[in-house]
Amino acid sequence: MGKIGYIRVSTEHQETARQEAIMEQYQVERVFAEKMSGKNANRPELKAMLEYVRDGDPLYIESISRLGRSTRDLLNIIDILQRKGVTLVSSKENIDTNAPQGRFVLSIFAALSELEREQTLQRQREDIAIAKSQGKYKGRQPIAVDWVKFGQLYEQWKSGAITAVWFQKEMGLRANTFYRRLKEYKRKYI
Repeated sequence: MGKIGYIRVSTEHQETARQEAIMEQYQVERVFAEKMSGKNANRPELKAMLEYVRDGDPLYIESISRLGRSTRDLLNIIDILQRKGVTLVSSKENIDTNAPQGRFVLSIFAALSELEREQTLQRQREDIAIAKSQGKYKGRQPIAVDWVKFGQLYEQWKSGAITAVWFQKEMGLRANTFYRRLKEYKRKYI
């Protein structure tokens, strides 16, 4: 029986130090950590942790939102943990699923977490609609691209002289924008 921990932040830019401190406080022996959105359960470290845990292991998390954002995903994860005989301990909500009260409270928090996320998204949609009707919101403006420079770098990249990462840095583009611009370049110029 070993103490297992799971740490998750939503983006690469967020820090895990606070969650790591909680794991140290609980003297967790093995930590699974990742920087990915919790909007779905298709996360490599979550899957690895769920495969790794076994009967009698306590799983420590900072809060239930670290496991998942949707009630369905969270309840599925908890079901897997229960079938494997794993106890879930959440620091923020002070939940321990070793007790019936802990399991009950956890299901309530899961529903509230999903409600909060849905309300936030609804408010965003409403705010955008109001701003559009007032002419204040026109959506995100596309990033301007120097197609001549892009073409020169494209040729270097295709020949293997530079990497895609270097190409992106030279153009000042993030990966997802870079690959969209790559498709656009091929449509327009190749």
